[in-house]
Order: sequence, then C-alpha cells, then structure tokens
Amino acid sequence: MNIGELARSAEVNIDTVRFYERRGVLPRPDRRPSGYRVYTNATVERLRLARALQSLGFTLNEIVDAFHASDRGGATCETERWRLEAVLERLDAKIRDLRRTRREVAEALAECAAGRCRFAGPKLSSARPPGRLGDGA
Repeated sequence: MNIGELARSAEVNIDTVRFYERRGVLPRPDRRPSGYRVYTNATVERLRLARALQSLGFTLNEIVDAFHASDRGGATCETERWRLEAVLERLDAKIRDLRRTRREVAEALAECAAGRCRFAGPKLSSARPPGRLGDGA
C-alpha cells in the first residue's frame, strides 16, 4: 500500500506517518522504482499500536525504545513491564499535581465567596504622581 492508504488505514494523516518514520517509530519502508514508499499491513498495526501507547501516556522516545527492544527479539511482558510502571508513576504524579491545584482553586473560590478575592489585588491608577516625570528623578 502507499502512504495515503497507510494513513487512512491507521486513521492518521500523512504527515504523522512521515514524522514517525523520521523518529524511528516506523521502519524505513521499501520503495518502488518510482520512489514511492510501499507499506505492509504490519506497518498499519505498528502505527495503531504507537498511537494506542501514546494515548496511555507513553512518550515517543519510550515507544521507539519499546519497538526497538521488540524488533531485536526477546522482549517479553516481564522484560518490558517496567515501561508500563514508569508511565503509571508519571500518571500518579500528574494526578497528585492536579489534586493539589484543584484544592488551591477551591480555596481561592471560597475566599472570593467570603469577599477576599486573591485576584482582585490593588488597583493601579493611570494617574502619575506629580513631579516625577521630567524632573530628573
């Protein structure tokens, strides 16, 4: 299949396919004598898997590393489990940060309801103090 067919099959755009090739997510495809890339169904599956891993929170570098480990052979659930654990730790940290931020916003909202809005700081006047401009100060 050509690049357009691959992109449609994997539900991505052509630029995504090219980007993934440059980053090493997808192997360099064979080319026809005309120079057009030729892809297989295995490439569609790899592209879909890469997108699924991204949606789980894997970085592109983590996906490339995981694919390279798999391509070399010997990758098993046991040898690759740490990758999922790292993503889970990162997600847990984000959740903690979001909970802290939510508490802070809720506190600010409660302060506003009590008439103490932390966002309504001192009003700045556009009037200049007399004698400050042009007096050499």
